[in-house]
Amino acid sequence: MRLLLLRHGQTVANVTGALDTAVPGLELTELGRRQAGAAARALADEGIEAIAVSTATRTSQTAAPLAGALGSTPAAYDGLREIAAGDFEMRHDQEALEGYLGTIGGWLEGDLGRRMPGGETGTDFLRRYDAVMARICSTASQTVLVVSHGAAIRAWVTHRATGDHAPAHEPLHNTGCIRLEGSLEEGWSITAWEREPVGGAWLEDETAPDPTGGELDADEAPAQSSGS
Repeated sequence: MRLLLLRHGQTVANVTGALDTAVPGLELTELGRRQAGAAARALADEGIEAIAVSTATRTSQTAAPLAGALGSTPAAYDGLREIAAGDFEMRHDQEALEGYLGTIGGWLEGDLGRRMPGGETGTDFLRRYDAVMARICSTASQTVLVVSHGAAIRAWVTHRATGDHAPAHEPLHNTGCIRLEGSLEEGWSITAWEREPVGGAWLEDETAPDPTGGELDADEAPAQSSGS
């Protein structure tokens, strides 16, 4: 089967650089709504059988235009939410950004026991994301669209898929899409890594700090206990 992992459209937090990871979170900006509409047009002929979203407002808003066109009702799963920022929630200072992105960068390097201050470990994250992906894959046999979050998508793909289309540390911009083929039993292979908006690069906001869609660098992480 095919999994299309689409990052949500732009929010105010992406513009201001704030770590907005709690539910329900901020809504889409006007640009984010245009990105969602363009994504719907770009994905309309993909043969999507089912749409899954997180419980964050921005993912359901991103999925809405395509769901309307397909006559589909997206299924919401809390396990698809963004990697929780914990003690860094809604902060945009350098210490918070380095702590958040560096912790996830460590996960990408294999340090899954490292805990986000006030949040989850890499092992915790993979456990809850895996559980939801298993449920999603049981609902369809061909193509599923999953609208989720930048850091969460890349962290999961790094540990659950193979392929060399792009290093997972690289950005995934708003409505960028990673395409996988395979199954839970046989594993997943990356067939495409579209870091720019699927509706067209003209929808990219190059001035936005966008921390959860930016580079994930393990070297930025401050020293911290690995936890469990």
